[in-house]
Amino acid sequence: MKKILIQFDTDSHPSTFDRVVAVDAGVDELFTYGDVSPGNVTGLVHGAMFTRGPGNLKNTAIFIGGSNVAEGEALTKKVASTFFGPMRVSVMMDANGCNTTAAAAVVAAKQHLDLAETSAVVLGGTGPVGQRVAELLAAEGCMVTLVSRSKERAEQTCDAIRERTPSGKLIGAGAASEEDSVALCARQQLVIAAGAAGVCFLPAGALSTLKSLAVAIDLNAVPPVGIADVGVTDKAAEHDGTICYGALGVGGTKMKVHKQAIASLFEASDRVLDTREIYELALHVAGLK
Repeated sequence: MKKILIQFDTDSHPSTFDRVVAVDAGVDELFTYGDVSPGNVTGLVHGAMFTRGPGNLKNTAIFIGGSNVAEGEALTKKVASTFFGPMRVSVMMDANGCNTTAAAAVVAAKQHLDLAETSAVVLGGTGPVGQRVAELLAAEGCMVTLVSRSKERAEQTCDAIRERTPSGKLIGAGAASEEDSVALCARQQLVIAAGAAGVCFLPAGALSTLKSLAVAIDLNAVPPVGIADVGVTDKAAEHDGTICYGALGVGGTKMKVHKQAIASLFEASDRVLDTREIYELALHVAGLK
């Protein structure tokens, strides 16, 4: 029986990136829909649920994407609530690459650090990727300083993460300038920049001043990058005594995780792959579990 992946995208035009990855992951048929919302998705889900018997539903799966992560999250909840009993298919949510990117970044850091003994700064921590990076680090036992331009917003994001990770050690902090960001990174072992494209947090020369920093990861590939001393293609490259990863350096792992996650959807009919589940896959892909 053919493996069918149904792509629900909240944007008008379904992502070509996600479509290419789905094909490369080995799906037999790919159905794509744009402008999908909680208000119009029910019929599409029913079409996935009721066309194959319960024993064959593992051969159908749903991928939820789009550029707006909040809309993707709302769509995922609606899709999951439509299932009942054995009438369900596996679902993966990776709107704007939020989960696969965050998972790949934390896996990169874990290859060099004992995260349970690490203090980390997440710059751009209230964005969709930053929030997930902070959550995964907190779940690993890391002491996390989550940074935003607004301290209030940073603290609110920390509170939301604690609801999912009660044992998480998080501090919300505000940084209005590059100088503020540099100061917050002092005495930290790990920094991950996960801000919006074109935002530089740490200017050129900053790494050489951060003597305790062991690993720096920048997830922005659009110039100016988030950490000026980190090259986009850096992959475990050393600069000023710090191991560095750029967006493309992390991207190889992200792509492997994305493909593996899609392939795993067809192993059962009841999987829901979100942040934690995708991170578990990433650990296996990296040989860390």
